[in-house]
Amino acid sequence: MIITTSNIIEIGSMTLALYRVFGSMAKLNTNYMAKACAITGKHSQMGGGYSNRIRATKFNPTGQVRKYVNLQKKRIFVPEINETLNLTLSTRAIKTINKKGAYKALKDAGVI
Repeated sequence: MIITTSNIIEIGSMTLALYRVFGSMAKLNTNYMAKACAITGKHSQMGGGYSNRIRATKFNPTGQVRKYVNLQKKRIFVPEINETLNLTLSTRAIKTINKKGAYKALKDAGVI
């Protein structure tokens, strides 16, 4: 891809900063991998804090805690399309693939 001023403005300020640092050799990588399951869409959530009863007796401001999903990186071979996919899946999604089969589970989730 040839980097032009119009391309940089469309992509955003992060790429503009990359272009200023590395010049025309900057590789534009828009394929980033989020920490979320490809099938179920599960991701981390914020949680934590006290119940109102504890808060009433011993006031201690609590911070938020990030709770993570059990995500696993798996290589899954799909014989219907004769292709191996590298996916980040939750353990619930792995059980779903074992139950339904790889092709049907991935097709229902819109991955393939």
